[in-house]
Amino acid sequence: MSMNSRKDPSYGFVIDNRSCIGCHACTVACKTEHSDPVGINKTWVQYLEKGVHPKAERSFHVMRCNHCANAPCVEICPTASLSVRKDAIVDFDPARCIGCKACMQACPYDAIDIHPETGTATKCNYCSHRVDAGREPACAVVCPTGAIVTGDLSNPESRIARLVAGEPTMVRKPEKGTLPKIHYIEGHIEALDPLASHRPQRTLWGERQTDGTDDRTDIPAEPARGAPTRSYDIQQRHALSWGWKVSAYLWTKSVAAGVVMVPALLLPFERPSLIDAALDSAWLLALIFMAITGALLVGDLKKPERFLWVLLRPQWSSWLVRGAYGITVYNGILLLGILLKSRVSSWPGLIILISGGIFGTFVAAYSGWLFGQAKGRDFWQSALSPLHLTLQACVAGAATLWLLDPSGLGELKVWLLGFLILETPFVLLDVHGRHSTEAARRAAKSILVGHRGRLYWLGASGLGRLIPILWIVFLDSDKGLAAVPALLALLGIAVWEHLWVEAPQRLPLA
Repeated sequence: MSMNSRKDPSYGFVIDNRSCIGCHACTVACKTEHSDPVGINKTWVQYLEKGVHPKAERSFHVMRCNHCANAPCVEICPTASLSVRKDAIVDFDPARCIGCKACMQACPYDAIDIHPETGTATKCNYCSHRVDAGREPACAVVCPTGAIVTGDLSNPESRIARLVAGEPTMVRKPEKGTLPKIHYIEGHIEALDPLASHRPQRTLWGERQTDGTDDRTDIPAEPARGAPTRSYDIQQRHALSWGWKVSAYLWTKSVAAGVVMVPALLLPFERPSLIDAALDSAWLLALIFMAITGALLVGDLKKPERFLWVLLRPQWSSWLVRGAYGITVYNGILLLGILLKSRVSSWPGLIILISGGIFGTFVAAYSGWLFGQAKGRDFWQSALSPLHLTLQACVAGAATLWLLDPSGLGELKVWLLGFLILETPFVLLDVHGRHSTEAARRAAKSILVGHRGRLYWLGASGLGRLIPILWIVFLDSDKGLAAVPALLALLGIAVWEHLWVEAPQRLPLA
């Protein structure tokens, strides 16, 4: 193969399953070439068994980064540590990585790891150092049967382009719109779709380690005889890349934004005394919760010492960057509110409050667009997520302010009731509504069963939303127990954020 046949080539792979014998030579060569430690698999081989003896068959599928033409990992990376070269290789620069793990959520193919020694992301880079020297990737060189074909897909004279043009091929998850550049000849949908085959806990090679949260609720424990089975696989590679710190930051951010948004929403109703009473504590409270939010965000990074790089080395397509700048401006507005202590009846106070309401709304909503960039998780792709997070912040703000001063801010219970009535349907729609993909449907279904089902029905829906609504409507909350519906509403948000963040990550991507 000539690696310099065109000025701007578009390199890719063809995996010829007619020739692959599942020897793992490519896996070993990849780990050797990059000196990867145990647990890092930039290239791995999956075994799929189909049929019943004597018509049973086994196939092998080499899995790795797909070097997508429309790579979601590049779009979401806040510091441009991932980039697309002129030769269409999706390359990675660990010197710019902050270890936010956003790329892992964005990749629909589960092809990105966190290196245990460096704390930065790592993935197949098409052996770009070898390509630059005019050589093929190591995996293609060692393949004993020539099943891994590399080359320039844009050159019609290249062998790889002729194979793609002349043979029926498959790619992984074409519906994602990533335009992957690994083509499989005689590929099996049961291997390329992680939800289409059975993954037994016990295999010939040993017993898989699980945490008891098998969310493939539609796949029976004992599959039908002859059902496609992955007899050798890496199973769930990166469960919970984003854990409790991420769901906690969504909750603290809702409070920090909401306690300023709610007074700003009162402006058209001409209630200056109520607004001023709320702002007496709102500015400082918001700043405290923004500080907690920042600590959670930085604490979740694998390279926390690089957290300022989001602002200093920004990659503007990432909502992590846009959100970070929005948070910075919002924090500045909060400081002004604390220092000036202006009443809403004055022009400075009015301008600061309106600015706080606008940027507070942005701070609440931007995570919806950020999670939408995580293309690997279908459950997070709802276009309504920013609006849901905005209403959620209003619930959190009204509940927190009322909780701090039940007598002076008692009128906020009506606002809390209204926000709860508006926000609850979004939760119900996320779980019980129609979903456009199988992965989203299974993630939603997994929220309804097992320990998550108990959290959903009892915590997020019952105690967190239904009980506060009924309490405010039918009980007099001004007589000693005003804190109860406010506390329950805040609890409901926290439980829902935990479910929303965790459930889709339990589904395998590869």
